[in-house]
Order: sequence, then C-alpha cells, then structure tokens
Amino acid sequence: MRALLIRKFGAVGLAAVTTATALMLAAAVLPPGTPAAPPSAAAASCPPVQVVFARGRNESPGPGVLGNAFISALRSKVSRTVDAYAVRYPADTEVAQGANDMSHHVQDMVNNCPDTRLVLGGYSLGAAVTDVVLAAPIGAFGFDSPLPPGVDQHIAAVALFGNGSQWAGPITNFNPTYNDRTIELCHGADPICNPADPNTWKQNWPQHLAGAYIDAGMANQAADFVAGKL
Repeated sequence: MRALLIRKFGAVGLAAVTTATALMLAAAVLPPGTPAAPPSAAAASCPPVQVVFARGRNESPGPGVLGNAFISALRSKVSRTVDAYAVRYPADTEVAQGANDMSHHVQDMVNNCPDTRLVLGGYSLGAAVTDVVLAAPIGAFGFDSPLPPGVDQHIAAVALFGNGSQWAGPITNFNPTYNDRTIELCHGADPICNPADPNTWKQNWPQHLAGAYIDAGMANQAADFVAGKL
C-alpha cells in the first residue's frame, strides 16, 4: 500500500498526506468547547495588524471567548490598530472547512493588503484548523487551499491554545518555518493537549475550558509573545 501511495503522490506528497491525516485525526478527538460571544466590529480595510482566529468547538460565531481575550490583550500592548477576522466554519468537526476559510482569507489579505502583518491563532478545534493551514503543503481530506510559497513572510506570529495535535508533537515539528514565531500553550493537565491517562479526562476536562486559560493568564502570555513579533 505504501508503495502504491508513493507512486501516486511521490515521497514528498505522501509525507504531506500523512501530515494532513495526522492533523485531521488529532482534531477528530476534540470534545465540545465553551460557548462564546460574537466578535466586535471589523476595523478598516488593510489594517497594520490583523489577527485571524479560529474559535473552539461548539462556540458561537466569532473569535470565541479565548480568542476575544487574546485579541483584547494584544490591542492593549501595541500602538498600532489590531483588526480581527473570525474564521467562518461550523466549529463542530469540520476542520477542513475552517482551514479552507482561514487559508482563503490569508491569501486574500496577502494579495490585497501586503503590508498587513498577520497573526494566526486558534483554540481547541480552532487550533487544529490553524495546524492544517500551516502544516499541510498539499490539499487532502477536504482541505483544498494550501498556502502558496512566500505567504509565510506575511505571518508575523502564531498563537495556539489547547492544541490537540500536541499529542503528535508541536506544530513546528510539522512545519519548522514558524518555529521562532509560534507560541503553543497547554493549561495544566488539559487532556486535549497534554497526553494523559484516558481515565483522567473527566476530572481534568475543566482545565481545557477557555476560562481556565484566561484565568491562568495565558491569553495575556500569548499577547506578550505576539506583541514582541510585530
């Protein structure tokens, strides 16, 4: 089977398909998140900075509770206008749909607002969405919009919270391009991002909730990191 896949995709293509598969499977285990408030009004076109954020599973449309906290903290730390784009997807299990929307938006911003510094981020299922965009170099499993070469030069930073792909390693293992501009935060024994005994999932589940990340100062911690990259 592996030989057939290599003939079909080539060695590089097979590695990319394997990466996409791992990221999609990591996303598939994510349980429901916490509902969130809708986003604030968008800023003017071509802002100096824009955060592109994917909310967690089952959150209401918008950046989500943790996304809003992160964006608010970042705005308090930089002198330039910080716009926000909330990835449009159902936030159920449709990782590919969210990844396509994020990728399309990033490419649109690069083409139409090349001077805007982009910050990509996500929480829980939204972190998995961001993983696919950054680490899948070819289309697979419904994701059909990989980022073209050169787009990474417009991405100033990446902020991920409660990322399920950490079971397989940090996202920078899949794409080291973003190694020095990525912050991945996992709160305590959060069972989504901190591999643990499955029997402890129920008792540790509260540590995955958006409020736990905010109360632990992690939205502010990520904002400090990102502000230093802008």
